[in-house]
Amino acid sequence: MSSFKLAQLNIAHLVAPIDSPALADFVANLDRINTLAERSPGFVWRLQTDDGDATAIDYFGNDVIVNMTVWDDVESLHDYVYRSVHVEIMRRKKEWFHKMREAHMVLWWVPAGHYPSVEEAEAKLRQLREHGPTAQAFTFKTTFPSPDAADVQRTTDMGEPCPAP
Repeated sequence: MSSFKLAQLNIAHLVAPIDSPALADFVANLDRINTLAERSPGFVWRLQTDDGDATAIDYFGNDVIVNMTVWDDVESLHDYVYRSVHVEIMRRKKEWFHKMREAHMVLWWVPAGHYPSVEEAEAKLRQLREHGPTAQAFTFKTTFPSPDAADVQRTTDMGEPCPAP
């Protein structure tokens, strides 16, 4: 069992304010999708306010939604993202979010029991944008094993195209 867990940050620029009619269907699905994540194998933690609301976190600006979670491993997160009803939401992302021209999702390893801050996550995203995938900040396309894995040089391609065109 690894002494590390997988952290992920995903940000998206909203096409309208979170409380607008344009985002009503997205907001209506948040509890269902968050509950699905929390009940998924390998889920550890997700960033949210004391009221359980992640949409109120406006660290990147009030037009940017933040999703940050911790999972047991890459495979658990991958299964949730690409092999659950979460895919339904991803397929509709163009309705709710502007297309981002730079990396908006990053993965990295954290010690078990550590829940990253938004500042830490921002630094990892900036590192990915500046240096590409490394063992310190990577993507599903190029993953790296946890620091305590036997073969830390190995990278893998999860091989799943994004289901959202």
